[in-house]
Order: sequence, then structure tokens, then C-alpha cells
Amino acid sequence: MKYRTLGKGGLRVSAVGLGCMGMSHAYGAPADKKEMKWLMADAVDMGYSFFDTAEVYGTPDNPHDNELLVGEALAPYRDKVVIATKFGLTFDNPTGAGPHALIPDSSPCAIREAVEGSLRRLRTDHIDLYYQHRIDPAVEPEVVADTMSDLIREGKVLHWGISETTEDYLRRAHRVCPVAAVQNRYSMMARWHESLFPVLEELGVGLVAFSPLANGLLSGCYTADDTFDPRTDYRASMPQYRAESFEKNRDLFRFINDLALDKHITYSQLSLAWMMCKRPWIVPIPGTRRLCRLKENIGAADVELTADEVRQIDQALDSMEMSEVFGGSAIKKEVAEAVQ
Repeated sequence: MKYRTLGKGGLRVSAVGLGCMGMSHAYGAPADKKEMKWLMADAVDMGYSFFDTAEVYGTPDNPHDNELLVGEALAPYRDKVVIATKFGLTFDNPTGAGPHALIPDSSPCAIREAVEGSLRRLRTDHIDLYYQHRIDPAVEPEVVADTMSDLIREGKVLHWGISETTEDYLRRAHRVCPVAAVQNRYSMMARWHESLFPVLEELGVGLVAFSPLANGLLSGCYTADDTFDPRTDYRASMPQYRAESFEKNRDLFRFINDLALDKHITYSQLSLAWMMCKRPWIVPIPGTRRLCRLKENIGAADVELTADEVRQIDQALDSMEMSEVFGGSAIKKEVAEAVQ
């Protein structure tokens, strides 16, 4: 496995990480826990050292299911792995069909409560990388960063990051307590955060790319005939999985297929390699429940694309018709209005 460094604090992680959310949340009913523990053990054996979870990745019956699973699975390997988790969100109406609206709370007392819960569930005395899951409009970034600074001094958190941040928020937070990584949605179909790249370069902040395969669509494993349970699977309402979207994305699929064939790699490997070859500080965290996909995704770290090849791919994507792609759950409107 190849490794990359996030932030100036030297957080070393595998070049490809494992997003664990889908084992418990948003991609169908939770997977068999024993199988997922075996899968994470296999991941460690392969060289994966970066595992991503969050306190809200669970079910209505077990809201913290994913942290509990990750904590149990990785306990035997704790000194070999980097565990990232997140604070600051609850779901509105979690028993309904998703995606659920998000309720942010990044007040210092809420962060303190969250970190203690995550430490217990993850069976550890420190969190390697602790993200603010979404910006809370009621709390200034300096307040959040100051709380992170305290937790780092106490040894409960080693590095911190922000998910779905803006440039202004990142700069203000970073001045108080250096940010190691920003975790944003990023894929060939979701490139709106590329405008943040110069700022990340300037500040020495890494980018952890979640949904790097556009919620699985760019794996090449799905067709317009696939259906998903709206009670447990967010893909049932994602625009890229509508039947008409497969027709609209025909040129994109053909483009990826032709490039992948030319390189003798898979759809997923091309999509992941494209972003990793853009910057040495980009780390994708695709999720999976299957051993074959785990092996496939890690293979992307060995794919080399030249700067010219990456530029040509970008130019093609810029001019290509694509469907709308899921952009994330909304912050609950009433909450946002109440704090303005």
C-alpha cells in the first residue's frame, strides 16, 4: 500500500481509505456484523490503514451502530490504523425514508458530549481524526476550533477536520487550530469543490474525498433496472439512479469504459486514480461490503496517470452532458432560519 499525508501535522494514512458508513447506514439494511468485521480485518491485512465512520451512521433502533461496529472490528489493530469519526449532527425524522434533513449542533458542550460517546464506542482513548460533520450556522468557526484545540491538548483528539466547509470558514478555523483535512463530496460527477483546491494547497490541508464513485454509480455495477428500498437505501431517491439518468450519462459511461479498457483497469480504479493523480494530498474513501471491491479499490493506488492525461479527462468532463448527482442532505430549514 502507498501512503499519503494529511495536513502539516503529519497524519499518515493509506492512499485509499475505507468508508464504513454503508455497512450500517444509507445503503440498505445493515450488513451482517460478523462479515463486516472480517472485511475490516482483511482490509488491514491488505494495507488499508484509514477507516472512516461517524456517530450518526446507524439505524433508528441503533443510532450509533457504525461506530460500535468499527470499534469492535478494529480493536485488535488499534495501533496500526487511523480512525476518523465525526460530530455535530443529528437526523430529523430518522424513522422516515431518507435522505433525512440534518440538524447541526457544534456547541462546545455538544462536542464534549459527542467525543466521550465516540471514544467509548470506538474502544479507544483517542480519535485520530475528528471532523465537524457539517457547519453549524449558530456557532462561529473560532469557537469550534478552540474546542478542538482543547481536546487536542487533552490527548482525546490528535487531528481535526471539517466536512463540507467553505473557504472563509476553513480559514477562520485554521487560524485558531490547524486543520488536517477537509472531507468533501468529490467525484467525476461532483467537482464543485475543486475551487477550494488552491486554498487547501496554501494552508497545507488534505482533502478526503467521500462518495468518490458518485455513490457507487461510477463503479459500473448498476443499470437502469436496479431498484433500492426507499426505507433503508438513499439511492432510491438519488437523481443519478433514476432510469432516465442512465441514458443521460451514456457518454460518461462510454468515456470511462474506453479509458479503463485502454489502461487495463476497472471503472472504479480509473475514477479513483484520476483524483489521486491530481494532488498528492487527496485521499478517497470509497465504501464497500464486498471483499472483491475492497481489493479493486486499493488497486487504484498503483495506477499512474500523467498530468496531461488528468487534464484531458477534466476537459472531457467539462464538456460532457451528465445527469444531476446527489449533493447531500439538507440542513433543516427551521434550524438555519432560527439562528440567522
